[in-house]
Amino acid sequence: MNSRKRLLRWASAIMLVLGVGHLSLLALAASADIAGWVDRGVWAAVPLDLSEGAPETVDSLTNVVTFWAGPGSFSVPLVLLGCLIWHFAGRGVSVPAWTGWGLAVWCVLGGVLLVPSPFFVGAVSGVLIVLAARKGDRPAAVEERESHVS
Repeated sequence: MNSRKRLLRWASAIMLVLGVGHLSLLALAASADIAGWVDRGVWAAVPLDLSEGAPETVDSLTNVVTFWAGPGSFSVPLVLLGCLIWHFAGRGVSVPAWTGWGLAVWCVLGGVLLVPSPFFVGAVSGVLIVLAARKGDRPAAVEERESHVS
């Protein structure tokens, strides 16, 4: 396995662990709210209430927080991005460096705003994507010369 593929596989594995772990912990912590969605219908997760004078209850706010902490959070797209990068790595397709930079900046910003959190681990994933993209930008002659030295 070449080093670019290994870097991308590690980056995607980190994203998958973060996303699936986030959803799993939420399912354990808020199982009653999620079970309520099944009973009332998925549309009950964040009901559309157009009446401005209706008071919000603790239950309705807990329901909304559970939705935005789970399926409405960035964990689902993070899992999808992790799967996509795993697939790209397997096919030898390079991932652009801007993807890694964007992920790293988002994770560092999230980690600074929500301390302590595992957001900073996501920045490692972004850095690995950038490093893999840099390896892909190198001329073939340099890579060939280094492979003969090793």
